Amino acid sequence: ATCGHGCKYGECMGPNKCKCFPGFTGKTCNQDLNECGLKPRPCEHRCMNTHGSYKCYCLNGYMLMPDGTCASSRTCAMVNCQYGCEEVKGEVQCLCPSGGLQLGPNGRTCIDIDECSTGKALCSYNRRCVNTFGSYYCKCQLGYELKYVSGRYDCVDVNECVTTTHRCNLHAECLNTEGSFKCKCKQGYQGTGFDCA
Repeated sequence: ATCGHGCKYGECMGPNKCKCFPGFTGKTCNQDLNECGLKPRPCEHRCMNTHGSYKCYCLNGYMLMPDGTCASSRTCAMVNCQYGCEEVKGEVQCLCPSGGLQLGPNGRTCIDIDECSTGKALCSYNRRCVNTFGSYYCKCQLGYELKYVSGRYDCVDVNECVTTTHRCNLHAECLNTEGSFKCKCKQGYQGTGFDCA
């Protein structure tokens, strides 16, 4: 398909036939479509045309809902919720944006639930729980590091003897263990392994 005149905001579908992208119109798709003039109107209260799109606005005392409608926000504004609210049977309830948060005693602000201490967190045996605001994540236990092994990420034991993160005495041998290491004084020396004499 060739369009001798070109298609500015669209694509050529046949001989000199343009298919315009949403928000544009005209033979060469070079004109902005005024969505505010369409029937049915896209916005309940006020509509503002923009290049290739449009914006909805609500009258004072109303708030814009995701579907473009306007809902009375007088009651919501009065409650002064931290993260927004919903109206159920005329009652205003503040909302928290994640399951890891709960409404605080004042009914307006959200406080964190520590999933690590409440036992709600699920981490595999070689990972430890780290609490975050509104959630948590699982981190490798101390002495383990995250590595990509046979197609998946796993916590693998760190060999402290190879990485020289051990503090064994000059006259001691380093022995790697699962998640840790041990120091053993060499023959002819005695002590903890950290101190050998």
